[in-house]
Amino acid sequence: MSQQAPRRIASLLASGTEILYGLGLGDRVVAVSHECDYPAEIAGKPRVTVSHVAAATSGAIDDQVRQKLAAGEPLYGIDEAQLVELAPDLIVTQAQCDVCAVKYEDVLSLVRSHVALKDTRVVALNPMTLDDIFADVLRVGDATHARPAGEVYVQNLERRVAAVRDKTILLRPDQRPRVAAVEWIDPLMLAANWMPQLIELAGGLQPLDAAGRHSTYSSWSDVVRFDPQVVLVMPCGFDLARAIAESSTLAQQPGWSELNAVQMGRVYAVDGNAYFNRSGPRIVDSLEILAGLLHPEIFGWPAESKGGVPVWQSLPGR
Repeated sequence: MSQQAPRRIASLLASGTEILYGLGLGDRVVAVSHECDYPAEIAGKPRVTVSHVAAATSGAIDDQVRQKLAAGEPLYGIDEAQLVELAPDLIVTQAQCDVCAVKYEDVLSLVRSHVALKDTRVVALNPMTLDDIFADVLRVGDATHARPAGEVYVQNLERRVAAVRDKTILLRPDQRPRVAAVEWIDPLMLAANWMPQLIELAGGLQPLDAAGRHSTYSSWSDVVRFDPQVVLVMPCGFDLARAIAESSTLAQQPGWSELNAVQMGRVYAVDGNAYFNRSGPRIVDSLEILAGLLHPEIFGWPAESKGGVPVWQSLPGR
């Protein structure tokens, strides 16, 4: 395998694309996934993946995913001919969630089956915590011979995290609101992975799920017993508009109107696709947004949009 720095990179993961551009390697990116939408410079890049799951409500999407998995059908596809023609010497993909992006095994199989890709290296990201996300930046830096840039990038991200933590670390438990972060609505799923860490760093409490493990289906009765003081509606892969549209399903749940968060008007829809669900550098933006929503008295309210794209919106309680 060549030890030279890769000159042609295909990113099959939105967070991977953001990392590559954050490292100043955008000019080497020759292909991206169907989900890559940031930064704006990716416009016009060839798209070499496709989703086989039709856009629908969260309940209908869940049904499609279950049916396809049961039938052994792929959720995502790779434009094999185009990828082979582009001949990347590095592919950045993921090994964390087969429901979220192209399967790692499918990428490896494609590379092994084409002579034109025999020297192509595959780097898979598999973050479960905030530290894992930062480690992925360094991993991509190593793979692209850009380790120094990666280290500087991570140091800057860590400084921003520390700036939030330094303002919340001394908060008493009674000053930390109970937070329910809804990663999927129908069926209900509360966010795990890095979200419990973000909530703690931002000055909240979230004991229902632990950091560093996959999100799992949750019981609505557990949420009612927890009685969150803040509810974040952040369905995975949904932008703000879709999160708002789906939120009406939550309002139909028994006991919804009695939740503390609803009574106090602290239910917020956020752009989970761009921020909270995406394990790239903007996870730190997510932390800063979250800190403002949990403690506007400390951080001020976060901007409702970034780059002209809406980020969050307060939802009517009832």
